[in-house]
Amino acid sequence: MSFRLQPPAPARLNRCQLFGPGSRTQLFEKMAGSPADVINLDLEDSVAPDDKEQARRNVIQAIGDIDWGNKTLSVRINGLDTPYWYRDVVDLLEQASDRLDSIMIPKVGNASDIYAVDALVTAVERAKGRTKLIAFEVIIESAAGISHVEEIAAASPRLQAMSLGAADFAASMGMATTGIGGTQENYYMAREGQKYWSDPWHWAQAAIVAACRTHGVLPVDGPFGDFSDAEGFRAQALRSATLGMVGKWAIHPSQVALANEIFSPGEKAVAEAREILAAMEEAQRSGAGAAVYKGRLVDIASIRQAQVIVRQAELIAAEAAR
Repeated sequence: MSFRLQPPAPARLNRCQLFGPGSRTQLFEKMAGSPADVINLDLEDSVAPDDKEQARRNVIQAIGDIDWGNKTLSVRINGLDTPYWYRDVVDLLEQASDRLDSIMIPKVGNASDIYAVDALVTAVERAKGRTKLIAFEVIIESAAGISHVEEIAAASPRLQAMSLGAADFAASMGMATTGIGGTQENYYMAREGQKYWSDPWHWAQAAIVAACRTHGVLPVDGPFGDFSDAEGFRAQALRSATLGMVGKWAIHPSQVALANEIFSPGEKAVAEAREILAAMEEAQRSGAGAAVYKGRLVDIASIRQAQVIVRQAELIAAEAAR
């Protein structure tokens, strides 16, 4: 084990992040009433250039006017290669209420990108006397981003979550696909006349998970473009959860319940996790050096896995009780 211990990720629910354009105010109340854990009001890709300023005003007003409940409320700003992003940051921090939790930074290519936004956010917070510090989440959407993924994960104490943006990532990498997430028609293996489709996003997801877990950041899977394909979304989400990701984006309301289901631990898993922790506590009380659960030795790694599952279940139960 390294002398430097992995810091824990933020203890918040992040099973589903629901996105909506800042230019479509009629969606805001519906988003607030959805079962998504995180709401992302978008100023970037889903907003046309001529609508940017009005969308920013819409979002600033909605942050204070709408009851967002206990959801994490985030705004995706425009990319640092555009003329819009600095005004997004300044206006949000100067005009929006303290209900804003987070800013999502798209197309991050290296740690300097995070530094630039952090410096501006810090300056505005101090100038306006904001006592609630804004958190960051970032999207890896380029060859540069995945190449520098670990330095990005370590770039700021504000950083809480990191997502993979499949569409722009594919374009940056020169991938021969127009699909957003999921398996791709020509990415397969052949054996004895049968085709077996593998996951072209797997390696990038694994790199994101490793960087996030190293630096105490929540790894999140990005969008699945075909919202009419529920089984495809489910399959992608299950693969992401197996790799260690904690949640997934929803670009359509129909995807929210699926994400919440897949990224919530099942009753059997929660019960087993509680039994593992109880077995370890009993072993400690009796002076035993180790615990045995269902015929297998319980080690430190098993205990940590059990603690994560139980904590997630407790957060979900607490949210349901509100």
